[in-house]
Amino acid sequence: MNTSTSDSLFAQAQRYIPGGVNSPVRACKSVGCDPRFIKRASGAKIYDADGNEYIDFVCSWGPMILGHNHPAVIEAIQNAMANGTSFGAPCPLEVELAELVTEAVPSIDMVRFVNSGTEATMSAVRLARGYTGRKMIIKFDGCYHGHADSFLVKAGSGIITLGIPGSPGVPEDIVRNTISIPYNNEDILEKTLRDESLDIACVIVEPVAGNMGVVLPAKGFLEKLRALTSELGIVLIFDEVITGFRVSYGGAQQKFGILPDLTCLGKIIGGGLPVGAYGGKKEIMSLIAPLGPVYQAGTLSGNPLAMSAGIATLKILKNPGFYEDLEQKSAGFANNLQELADKYFGEVTLNRQGSVMTLFFGKGPIADFNAAMTADAQKYAKFYREMLEQGIYLAPSQFEAMFLSAAHSPEDLAKTLEMTEWSFKKIQN
Repeated sequence: MNTSTSDSLFAQAQRYIPGGVNSPVRACKSVGCDPRFIKRASGAKIYDADGNEYIDFVCSWGPMILGHNHPAVIEAIQNAMANGTSFGAPCPLEVELAELVTEAVPSIDMVRFVNSGTEATMSAVRLARGYTGRKMIIKFDGCYHGHADSFLVKAGSGIITLGIPGSPGVPEDIVRNTISIPYNNEDILEKTLRDESLDIACVIVEPVAGNMGVVLPAKGFLEKLRALTSELGIVLIFDEVITGFRVSYGGAQQKFGILPDLTCLGKIIGGGLPVGAYGGKKEIMSLIAPLGPVYQAGTLSGNPLAMSAGIATLKILKNPGFYEDLEQKSAGFANNLQELADKYFGEVTLNRQGSVMTLFFGKGPIADFNAAMTADAQKYAKFYREMLEQGIYLAPSQFEAMFLSAAHSPEDLAKTLEMTEWSFKKIQN
């Protein structure tokens, strides 16, 4: 496979951009190769600067649930763009998308749009502190909530992919107000939350962890978390940046029937454009300026292009049978993938929730950060490189997720499984 143009672009990029990339995992360091520079995309396919075609299982890290370049989404963006790209003022599209979001997500009475998942989680925590008058944040090992200072304690995503223990530049004064505890451990959860000396404002959690690879909540874990936070007056925040509108139309909270106090959204609600949101109970959201004293602002928040793309996407996702069809496709693919893994390797674990999954090269069950860390990242790196050469584009890290879209055809999935078996054989030999 010729990659000379991508190689040249990467060399040029490193002169002007730190590491040659604008988000660390894209550098592909953990999988032992250089990145491919993507020039265009359509449906389930992406095409690099050299013209190579790949079946895409990254889907822009989740938002392309309809596939790339969906005609209805592109048309909506074009129509909005004809009227201007940004106003720095309210626009009608904000109201329409807000109505769709509040109708869809069970716990959201009011919503505030922002420009990224990081901005959403950062703002939700500030709001929780303002509402409770407390300061401490509880998060879970391996869960990633963006790159705000408070969240880089035992975080997932690029932090573990690159082996970075937190980050320099984060003041100790901020870090001491964040406690990270094991995911899926009810005993430590209860002991921590009942410690009155901690002055806990909120607990933030990925209801299905997606940034140490996909890790599902153990039976009863989210229920216990909801019961304890309700009893103790602690704000419960669901980070549904990945799971929102992905695992069901109403997110993981609808899937599991557990309602948080605040919810953070992103990715899909902008149809692939930069967007984020946080929302929840009216009594809490009413504290945000200009209604209340908790300040948060953004010039590009609610910009018409992202709003139009989100509206078009959500209207399609509302169609009857959309999630049932995607689940059937994902389940069948995952079962076949697991069968191949079992055939060629003794200890491979596939975790899946809906159309989001991770194939861990390690013995299961993988139910927390420590278990995820036992996966063989070097074996995954070999698998990644072999698949890439065969035109299959996977996440460049053992500790990220695969995403399926409505655009993945039976032929795409059959080819992927064929190339998976070919790659497994080659790795085994």
